[in-house]
Amino acid sequence: MKEIKAFVHKHRIAAVIEALKATNILPRNASDDAQNINVATVQSLLKAVDATEQRYSMDLAESTIEEYKLEFLCDDSHADRLVQVVATAGKTGQAEAGWVYVTNVESATKIGGR
Repeated sequence: MKEIKAFVHKHRIAAVIEALKATNILPRNASDDAQNINVATVQSLLKAVDATEQRYSMDLAESTIEEYKLEFLCDDSHADRLVQVVATAGKTGQAEAGWVYVTNVESATKIGGR
């Protein structure tokens, strides 16, 4: 099993999620096995696409942009395809618009209730 983690510009996250859903590779609801898509807002030091995207962080003393961190699990056999989907849908036209990481997952245990 692989974990795919991507950092995507704010204005591209919806397109990335839609592209992932369109593959029909990842489960669509909580009743399916693990592999949920998780999204969190993060601050990034990447160059802004335009001035409206840039903010100055007093905590970091740096110019930042708001990005989304996307995380999900997948079967090993689907990792390359899903990375390509994220990279293609996440493009902004800049030379560096984010990153996609793939790591091995040793084990995954579902937390169930009853």
